[in-house]
Amino acid sequence: MVKREERLLGLFARARAGDAGAYHTFLAELAGHLRAFFRRRLARRPDDVEDLVQETLLAVHNQRHTYVAGEPLTPWLYAIARYKYVDALRRLSRDAARHDLLGDDADLLVAPEDATGENRRDLLALLQDLPDRQRLPILHVKIEGMSVVDTARLTGMSASAVKVGIHRGLKALARKWGGST
Repeated sequence: MVKREERLLGLFARARAGDAGAYHTFLAELAGHLRAFFRRRLARRPDDVEDLVQETLLAVHNQRHTYVAGEPLTPWLYAIARYKYVDALRRLSRDAARHDLLGDDADLLVAPEDATGENRRDLLALLQDLPDRQRLPILHVKIEGMSVVDTARLTGMSASAVKVGIHRGLKALARKWGGST
């Protein structure tokens, strides 16, 4: 342990002084130690080890200016590694929770097959209360997906009138159902 600290500290000190070869050697040796560190902790997730090694090496590189000369180096390095490990556990936990949510029971979140038809009938019934200059633009542009220009041609309205009709119609529906626009 003392020998590892002295070796890494010597390489790191030379690297901070501008020795690119020492920095390369430092990162390569540190990567080996990090692999062993993460392999022990991620025995069930060996595919994640190398990603975590790379993330930690990048963090060491980005945070190298925070190391205080004269302090032991390995505790500083392993503190960064532990933070990366905890971050990974959080991320893996969130991913597992998402997977559990959408796993075997994903079909429970799908709308029943007849819901689309019911929703369409309900929406068309709501639109029947609107005047044609509002109902038709909403029907053609928002529901059927036609362009404003095509809707204007079909209805005999100007493109501006189609846009105004959509806006006013949606406002009227929102007022009727207690929404705000």
